Amino acid sequence: MESQEKKGFFRGLLNKISGTEYTVFEPIVEEVSAQEVTEIQKPAVQDTTAKPSFFERLKSGLKKTKDGLVGRIDALILGKKVIDSDTLEELEEILITSDIGVKTTVELIRTLEQRLGRNELKDGDALRSALKDEILARLTAHHCPLDITGKKPFVLLVIGVNGVGKTTTIGKLASRFSTSGSKVLLAAADTFRAAAAEQLIAWGSRSGVDVIRHKEGADPSAVVFDACKAAVAREVDILIVDTAGRLHTKVNLMEEMKKIRRVIDREIGGAPHETLLVLDAATGQNAVSQARLFKEAAGVTGLALTKLDGTAKGGIVVAVSHEFALPVRFIGVGESIEDLRDFDPQEFTDALFHP
Repeated sequence: MESQEKKGFFRGLLNKISGTEYTVFEPIVEEVSAQEVTEIQKPAVQDTTAKPSFFERLKSGLKKTKDGLVGRIDALILGKKVIDSDTLEELEEILITSDIGVKTTVELIRTLEQRLGRNELKDGDALRSALKDEILARLTAHHCPLDITGKKPFVLLVIGVNGVGKTTTIGKLASRFSTSGSKVLLAAADTFRAAAAEQLIAWGSRSGVDVIRHKEGADPSAVVFDACKAAVAREVDILIVDTAGRLHTKVNLMEEMKKIRRVIDREIGGAPHETLLVLDAATGQNAVSQARLFKEAAGVTGLALTKLDGTAKGGIVVAVSHEFALPVRFIGVGESIEDLRDFDPQEFTDALFHP
């Protein structure tokens, strides 16, 4: 007991001197009564209720987008025996107002006009099918699932403005990787937002994942430095770095990101291996502006779209992926950990255009 007290004293002293705190998860031991033991040993009642498949949850999560986009398209082409330029003009308006984006919409309409000229769009069903194929083609063109193999530790740098669900996404990814058997470490480099580190620690506790943090207001690069050192020393598989979501000026953002990336690369050559930008799908065209700024300033290599279940602006998935030639790695269609999924273009378009 005395040696443990000394160990705790010196750990606390070291933390105070360095300004660094490491989360430690202590086991909780409780006495269990004989009656409670009996209750624990009773056979568990199996839940025979069939859980909906992810495709069903995806369809449900995309319902608002489906109603706002495909529902309006269906109303436009219902019963149409002939497709003409006026129909495509109305379709163009629907696509733009559904956050597909002007650039992507113009390309889609131009392609459909070419098909119309070749007499390939003979009726409403043909137009609907052609539009689905063209959207799928644009999502597939840049699609590439995140590959964490071959690098240890694999460093995942997560960026995005405050409020998009960045820390929650990190927590869900940590849980997923940890459950699959990977050893994960989190770095709380968002030292500017109040309680950001505490939120990350709460997620880490749920997943059994340690978090490296400093005091609020500390230099984010110092946190990243300690996290990289710890990741190498502990031989972790994946290091996930949270960052501040400030957008005061483009210059500030760029300089801070450059410094963080320099520190990571110096400590772990070639890292970060992925710079994941988290966007809130509900913000629509604001997400496009954020993607443009972060891609220029932070070298984004992949996207995660959150909150698709609460918005009719899911068309933004097509806009940001196509306009910036970036793969969508993950989408969020609900609150549970299982609702953050790998993005599958075929599955997405099938759910969107499903009857």
